[in-house]
Amino acid sequence: MLVSEAVAAVLAEFGADTVFGVVGSGNFHVTNALIARGARFVPARHECGAASMADGWARTTGRPGIVSVHQGPGLTNAMTGITEAAKSRTPLVVLAADVAASAVRSNFRIDVAGLASAVGAVPARLHSPDFAVDDTVRAYRTAVEDRRTVILALPLDVQAGECQAPDPERLAAAMPGPARTAPARAKAAGPGGRARLLREAEGPHAPAMLAEAIGRAERPVFIAGRGARNSHAGADLERLADACGALLATSAAAKGLFRGSPWDLDVSGGFASPLAAELIRGADLLVGWGCSLNMWTMRHGTLVTPGTVVAQVDIEADALGGHRPIDLGVTGDVASVAREVRAILAGAGADAAAGSGSGSGAGAGAAAGYRSDALRGRIEREVRWRDVPYTDEGDDRRIDPRTLSIALDDLLPAERTVAIDSGNFMGYPSMYLSVPDADGFCFTQAYQSIGLGLASAIGAAIARPDRLTVAALGDGGALMGISELETAVRLRLPMVIVVYDDEAYGAEVHHFGPDGHRLDTVRFPPVNIAKIARGFGCAAARVRQVADLAKVRKWLDGPRDRPLLIDAKITSEHGSWWLEEAFRGH
Repeated sequence: MLVSEAVAAVLAEFGADTVFGVVGSGNFHVTNALIARGARFVPARHECGAASMADGWARTTGRPGIVSVHQGPGLTNAMTGITEAAKSRTPLVVLAADVAASAVRSNFRIDVAGLASAVGAVPARLHSPDFAVDDTVRAYRTAVEDRRTVILALPLDVQAGECQAPDPERLAAAMPGPARTAPARAKAAGPGGRARLLREAEGPHAPAMLAEAIGRAERPVFIAGRGARNSHAGADLERLADACGALLATSAAAKGLFRGSPWDLDVSGGFASPLAAELIRGADLLVGWGCSLNMWTMRHGTLVTPGTVVAQVDIEADALGGHRPIDLGVTGDVASVAREVRAILAGAGADAAAGSGSGSGAGAGAAAGYRSDALRGRIEREVRWRDVPYTDEGDDRRIDPRTLSIALDDLLPAERTVAIDSGNFMGYPSMYLSVPDADGFCFTQAYQSIGLGLASAIGAAIARPDRLTVAALGDGGALMGISELETAVRLRLPMVIVVYDDEAYGAEVHHFGPDGHRLDTVRFPPVNIAKIARGFGCAAARVRQVADLAKVRKWLDGPRDRPLLIDAKITSEHGSWWLEEAFRGH
């Protein structure tokens, strides 16, 4: 069997049924071999788009994405999308053709391993025909079990070699299982203080120490991140929160995880509503569950009140205290730790009840903690940004992005996937467009590159055809990634693409404008984006006022046989609220 066919056979056996890419001579055979084994190949118009599609698909399905690219420029074109996936810990396997070992003068020769390592991806390689199957298995297992983006270099001479066909029984035995729990690695030891506390917390008594801290807290707040989403820990964390009276929040990457809970504060950090920020600051215990507690999630530390106990649970020991000092760290899978801590609290409550001869205590029912009927009412009335009063700044030429987003939230079906590009505009669709659950939010922002949102939305739309996918873009990102409009039209994806057009790179306008700098380098003349979209074959609507959204209703009524692009000229007299928060850290 040809090595290129063996690689495809391994991936197909492991369940690779969707592949994104741009085909060149170097990845032609391996791509066709995957198709021959039943995989759907989604050809993008640019390799960066292909990588972002695979990223969005993987985030939405929870399965590893597969990308296939040509040697040299095929890989380098894809690198921004790959970097976003790597920094987001998206499980991805990049099949990257590479030159033969003997092609030392080839202009296609690049340091694939160095390139992968430089952006946080894992380098892998087919070393010889005899080891090609093992190398492929190892790369796929790394992607799945360690949740990493792996760049698997496929040298042309090795691809063309002959090898033994993969043995089905050996492949079945090598099938990746659940994510491995990263071993606890000892922190730097000292006579006492934080290093000692973290070292103890990583031992067998860690969950008990966390349970004790939760049991003492009067105003606990849980902040769940990507690790909690990956662990499917939403229900377990809600049950633990009910047992101790905690309020619930998420990082932006896990938005929607607690949707439906009356104690859901939505997103913590720069996106947080005034009430959410107030309640998080009021906590006497903050627990980050699979959440890095970085500057974005904690507003550069301003959401942590002096004296607040900060705890963190993560599957990787190195993540504990990685972005801010913490008082307590627990290494372990989020869902498993949450269940263990809840059991400890329940046992402590039962022991207390037995000792007192009463039926009260933590094990007998939910604790009040931070919760009260009055607070529940405030959360219901005030926690959503759309319920925060504002002065509409729109006129007959431009629509206020808040007004636009609220109107779309009311108009679009509730069963939706919202994918967000980067830019000044991004807080409006992120916080004003609701999602049904965490799988309904695709937030490719770890690398903060504009131009990835449309492609990641296409990947999400392919992953969840049962939901309406909404791509939210700024004009800068839309025009940067606009080649993939053709992909969306070719695939006849019934998705809505909303362009928040302020005719500028708005973040830079609002960052440098107040200091009197010239802004002609980041402002642009008007562009008829709706007309461009029609040229690609999209349906399109130009929106300047709420009444213009009637065209969107018409598209929603059917047949939805092509994408709809909404070209919305938005007001932009000042930076968005989240951008003002971000600038405080620059």
